[in-house]
Amino acid sequence: MSDGPFDVFALIIAIIAFIIAIKASSQAAGLRRRLSSLEEMFYAQRQVQPPPLMPAPPMRAEAPAATSEAPPPLAPDAEALPPPVTEDVSPPPLEASTEADAPPPLPAPAPGFEERLGTRWVVWIGGLALALGGFFMVRYSIEAGLVGPGVRVFLGGVFALALLGAGEWSRRKESISNIAALPIANIPAILTAAGTAVAFATIYAAYVLYGFLVPATAFVLLGLVALGTLAAALLHGPALAGLGVVGAFVTPILVTSGKPDYWALYIYLAIVTAASFGLARIRLWRWLAVTTIAFAVLWIFPGLDTSDLQVAPHAFHVIAGFVLAALLVVCGFMFGPTIEDGEIEPVSSNSLGAYLFGAMLIVLSSAHADLALIAFTLLVGATLLVAWRAPAATSALGAAAATVFIVFAEWAVRANPDMLVLPGGPLAGIAPTATDSAVTLHLVMAAVFAAGFGIAGFLAQGRSNSAIIPVVWSAAAVATPIAILVALYARIAHLDRSIPFAILAVLLAAAFGAATEALARRETRPGGKISTALFATGTLGALALALTFALEKGWLTIALALMSLGTAWISMQRPIPFLRWLAAIFAGLVTARIGYDPRIVGDAVGTTPIFNWLLWGYGLPAASFWAASLFLRRRGDDAPLRMVESAAILFTTLLAFMEIRHFATGGNMTDAPSLLECALQVCVTLAMAIGLERLRLRSRSIVHNVGAVVLTAIGGLVSVFGLLILENPLLWRTDVGGAVFNLLMLGYALPAVLMLLLSYAVAGQRGKAYANTIAGGALLFALAYVTLEIRRFYHGPILSTGATTGAEQYTYSIGWLGFGVVLLGVGILVNSERARLASAAVIALTILKAFVIDMSTLTGVYRALSFMCLGIVLVAIGWLYQRILFRRQVAPPPAPQTSI
Repeated sequence: MSDGPFDVFALIIAIIAFIIAIKASSQAAGLRRRLSSLEEMFYAQRQVQPPPLMPAPPMRAEAPAATSEAPPPLAPDAEALPPPVTEDVSPPPLEASTEADAPPPLPAPAPGFEERLGTRWVVWIGGLALALGGFFMVRYSIEAGLVGPGVRVFLGGVFALALLGAGEWSRRKESISNIAALPIANIPAILTAAGTAVAFATIYAAYVLYGFLVPATAFVLLGLVALGTLAAALLHGPALAGLGVVGAFVTPILVTSGKPDYWALYIYLAIVTAASFGLARIRLWRWLAVTTIAFAVLWIFPGLDTSDLQVAPHAFHVIAGFVLAALLVVCGFMFGPTIEDGEIEPVSSNSLGAYLFGAMLIVLSSAHADLALIAFTLLVGATLLVAWRAPAATSALGAAAATVFIVFAEWAVRANPDMLVLPGGPLAGIAPTATDSAVTLHLVMAAVFAAGFGIAGFLAQGRSNSAIIPVVWSAAAVATPIAILVALYARIAHLDRSIPFAILAVLLAAAFGAATEALARRETRPGGKISTALFATGTLGALALALTFALEKGWLTIALALMSLGTAWISMQRPIPFLRWLAAIFAGLVTARIGYDPRIVGDAVGTTPIFNWLLWGYGLPAASFWAASLFLRRRGDDAPLRMVESAAILFTTLLAFMEIRHFATGGNMTDAPSLLECALQVCVTLAMAIGLERLRLRSRSIVHNVGAVVLTAIGGLVSVFGLLILENPLLWRTDVGGAVFNLLMLGYALPAVLMLLLSYAVAGQRGKAYANTIAGGALLFALAYVTLEIRRFYHGPILSTGATTGAEQYTYSIGWLGFGVVLLGVGILVNSERARLASAAVIALTILKAFVIDMSTLTGVYRALSFMCLGIVLVAIGWLYQRILFRRQVAPPPAPQTSI
C-alpha cells in the first residue's frame, strides 16, 4: 500500500486540529466574559434578598408585632387563642418563605456549536492524531531504515506506555481537582485509547512482521492488552471503549504484510472480540457489541475472492465469533444479560445471524468445500441450540433457515452432474469421486437440517408464554424442509419428473400432518393456533410438491394454486389472519411463475385446441383462486381477499387470451395476430366484463368493480385498434370466409350485440356517459357489419380488392337506411328512446352520404332511386312519429243545434 493516502490523511488531521485549536482559543475569552457577567447578575440578585436564616429569639419576639393580623403577645385572653399561632413565626415557615421569595437558579446553558467544537471534537481528533502519529512513525522508520526491527518494536511499546501513563495521570489529576470533566470528551479516556491501539499494533507487528514472538507469546500479550483495555474502559467510560475497538480492528490494515497470515489475523481478532464482548456485557453497552460484530463480519471478506482461499482460518473466525456472541451477547444464555421470559431481543438474534451470514459466504466462495460445509452445519446446529435455550435469540432461526436455503439453492445452480454421464467421461480436473462425495455430504446435511428444524420446531410448541416464539419455530420447521427438498429436486432431478422425490414429499406431508393433528389435540397455548395452521399449510405444500415431482414440471403452477386454495380453506377452520395472507402469497407466486414462462411448459403446450396444457396451467389455478376467494370472503373483505380475487380474474382472462392465441395460430404462439384472434378476444373480453358487472352487484367487491372496467377498456381498445384499424379487412388483404357465417359476423356483429348487452348491464349502475359510450360502440360495429357484408356480397371473401360500382354505392345507402328503419321499429316496439336516437343517427348518416357521396358518384337510375327511396323512408318515418309516437287527439266538431 502506498504512503500517499496515509500522509495526506495525517496532514489533513493536523491542519484541522490546528484550526480548531485556534478557533477554540479565540472563543475562550468570550466564554469567560459571559460567565463573569452571569456571576455578577446572580450575586446582585442575591444581595437584595433577606438572609436565609436569622436568630431565633428576636424573630419569635418581633415577628408577631410585624403583622397587623397577629394578636398581641400579652392579651388578657391569650389563653383562649389557639396554640398554633406561636408556631407561625418559627424558623421553618420563615425559611420556606425566604426560599420562595428567592429567584430560581439559572438553568445551565446547553453547549453550543463552539463549545462542542473546542471542548469535544478537538479532543477526539487529537486522540486519533496521536494514534495515527504512532502508526506513521513506525512506517516511516521502516521505509527510511532509521532503526532496526527490534528498536522499532521497543519504541512502539514505549510510546504506548507513555500514552497509557499520561491517560492515567490525567484521570487521577481530574479526580482530585475541583474541575468537573466533560462526560463525553474525556481527555484521559482519549489518551488511554490511543495508547491501547498503539500497544495492539506494536505486539501485532512484533509477531507477524518480524517474528520476534512465537504464537503463544503473541497470544498472551495480545490477551493482556485486551484485558487491560477492558479494565481501562471500566474506569474511563464508553469513549475509550469505542476508540479502542475501532483502533484494534483497524490495526491489521495499517500494519500490513506482503504475505498475509490469516491464522495470526483471526486469532488476534478473536482476542479483540472477546475483550469487546466482555466489556459490552459488563457495562451493558449494546452499541459496543453491535460495532464489534460489524467489524468482525467485515473482516470475513479479505481472501474470499482469491483462488487459494484458506477455508480453515476463515471458518475459525466465524466459529470463534459465534461462540463468543453466544456466551457474552445473547441474553439469557450462559453469561449474557438477563431478559424477560418470552421476549425476543434484536441484538441477540442479529449477532448469531451475522456469523451465520459469514459462514454462508465462506461456503459459497469456497465452492462448497467440505470443511466450510462442516463449519456451516455446526453453526446452524448451534443456532438451534442457543435459540432453544435462550428465547431472546429466536429470530436467529429465520437467518439460519434463509442461509440454509441460499446454500442449497446456490449448490443446485452451480453444480452440473450431467458431465459425469457424458460419453467422453468426466471433464478434466473433475473427479467423479470428489463430486460424489460432495453430493453425499450435501444429502447428509439436508437430512440433518430438515430433521433438526422440523423436530425442534414441533417440540418447541408450548414451551413459551409468548405467542411469537412458537410461531417462529413452526415457520422455520415448515419452510426449511420444503425449501431444502425443492433445492435438492432442482439439483438432482433438474426439475423433471421424479418418483423418489415425490415419495419424499409425501413422507414430509405425512410428518406435517401428524404434527398438525398432535398440536390440534393439545390445550390452547399462546401462538398454538397459528403454529397448527402453519403445520397444516406445510402439509398442503408438501402434497402439492408431491404432485409436482410425480407429474410434469408445469404442475408446479397448479400445485401452488392448490396451496392457495387449501390455505384459504384452512383459514375457514382456523380464523387466523396470517393464513389469509399466506393464501395471497401463494397467488402471488403463481402470478410470478407465469410471468417467467407464460406458456407454463415451454414448447410442450400441444396442438390440440382448448384441451392442451394452457387449459390446465391457467384453468386450474383460475378455478382454485375463485374457490379460494369464496372461502376468504366469508370472513370479510380485506387485502388478501382482493389479491386472490385479482389473481382469479387475471388467470381467467389469461386463460381466454392464451387459448384464443393458441387456437388462432394453430399452436405456434409466436405468429402475428389475425382478424380471427382479435375478434375472439373482443367477444370473450366483453362477455367477461358482462359477467363481472353482474357479479359485482352481489359481491360489492372493489376488485370485481375495477376488473369490469378494465376488461371493458381492454375490449374497447382491441375493438378500435385491432378490428377497425390493424385487422380491418377493408384495409388489409384478409379472407373473411363464407357469405353469411364468416369472420365479419364474429368480428363485428357479435361484438355489437355484446356491447349492447354490456350497455344495458351498466345502465343505472354507472354513469350515463359510460353506458352511452358503450352503446355508441355497439351502433358503430353494427353499422360496420352491415357495410362489410354488402362489400362481401359484391367483392367476395377478399374485401380490399376491386372497384366500387354504382350498384354497390346504392346498396350501401339502402342497407344503412334499412338498418335505421329496423332500429326505429325496435325503438317503437319496446319504447326505447336509445334505439330511436340510434335510428336517427343512422338515418342522418344516410342522408349525409346521399348528398355528399351518392350525388357525386352515382349516375342514372341509381342516383334517382337513391334519392327516391330516401325520400319515401323519411316521409314514412315522419308519419310514424306523428301517428304513433306523438299522436295528438283532435277535438270533435260541435254538434249542430236544432231550433225547437
